[in-house]
Amino acid sequence: MIFMQDNPDFESWGRFPKVSHRGEIAPHQAGKVNAAINLADSLILPRGMGRSYGDSCLNENGYLLSTRWLNKFYAFNSENGILRCEAGVTLDEILQLFVSKGWFLPVTPGTKFVSVGGAIANDIHGKNHHKAGSFGNHIIRFEMLRSDGTRIICSKDSNTDWYRATIGGLGLTGVILWAEFKLKPIRGPYIKMESIKFESLNDFFQISNESEQDFEYTVSWLDCLSNNNGIGRGIFMRGNHSDKEENNPLKMVPKNPTWKTFPIDAPSFFLSTNTIKAFNFLYYHKQFKKYQASTVHYDPFFYPLDKIKHWNRMYGKRGFLQWQCVVPKTGRNGAIRTILQEISKSRLGSFLVVLKEFGDLPSQGMLSFPMPGITLAIDFPNVGEQLFSLLDKLDEIVAAAGGKLYPAKDARMSNKTFYTSFPEFENFIRYVDPKFSSSFYRRVRRE
Repeated sequence: MIFMQDNPDFESWGRFPKVSHRGEIAPHQAGKVNAAINLADSLILPRGMGRSYGDSCLNENGYLLSTRWLNKFYAFNSENGILRCEAGVTLDEILQLFVSKGWFLPVTPGTKFVSVGGAIANDIHGKNHHKAGSFGNHIIRFEMLRSDGTRIICSKDSNTDWYRATIGGLGLTGVILWAEFKLKPIRGPYIKMESIKFESLNDFFQISNESEQDFEYTVSWLDCLSNNNGIGRGIFMRGNHSDKEENNPLKMVPKNPTWKTFPIDAPSFFLSTNTIKAFNFLYYHKQFKKYQASTVHYDPFFYPLDKIKHWNRMYGKRGFLQWQCVVPKTGRNGAIRTILQEISKSRLGSFLVVLKEFGDLPSQGMLSFPMPGITLAIDFPNVGEQLFSLLDKLDEIVAAAGGKLYPAKDARMSNKTFYTSFPEFENFIRYVDPKFSSSFYRRVRRE
């Protein structure tokens, strides 16, 4: 069965840019994917849950091929944790099924509403990158279908070039039909968490260095609108899976993963600098003590925003742009300091600012984003030209430092910035399926 919808209204999670599509094609079984591709009379793009923030999940004036119904579990080895499932299975569905059996995802981003295919295509990373690398590091093999009907099974040892092109390849090399990867054993659903207030970037780096060996998960929230004396202040969060066993399967996963809905597009005053400064002040001071320890369920630890359905509406009708960079770590880490100073001067603040150190484990994909260094991710309300000018300036700082930007979060970087960030792109182009494309790919490719 193949479902086809004409002129669907789709957005990225950032709700920018606004584009139109010719249609969406949704095969309901893997055996129908090739026929679904042939239904499209123009360029096509595989799409999972659409949680990319920019235009890598959009295909203006073309077709989207939904993988949502490719959601079958094929096999699981309870001795070594190896799972094989279709690419449309979501991380949430894996957690719902396997946490109660004592298994967890090897890597997870800040939302569980991501498909396995999307996790591979964007080579997602998480709070444990310094220990486990990105999602692609845990992919044993996968099968990909090209538009000419060719099926390729890819692994580190077989069709290695296709393996490297598809991991982090933004869905452009073909449709991932199924994937095999290894889950990690856990004793229960809880995380032993510590949160530490810090007042400067120096404090952050000291805590991060101290935490690297003993904590599997580390991440920080920053107040990017604090004054010059407090630039870089924030809250450092670190944690490990608890050894506390939990035999009640009802407590393994939350009963109501989304218990609130952001009801409307937020009005402009909600996004003013004063509102953001007030929120950041209150959030920083919500923890009275400098150090706090607790044991929490994995869901609020990894996925705090997933509890609010349509939380992207809080940025209003114009949406938002998430800007995420990674820069090499240096003695004084001047690039990150300069970026935060420029943001503070611009007064274009954000509620959501995340800072973390990446580890040294090499990524597998030609276009994989993670590399050793420091990553900073910021959600900016879309206020137009002032924001775009600021982001252009931040891009230059990143490029000069030898860093790069994350394509899954991008909606506006120039092709010059992209080529600087990903020198393997010219080689990658050889593996792009001639019938596959995206708004992002056409924007950044040099013709």
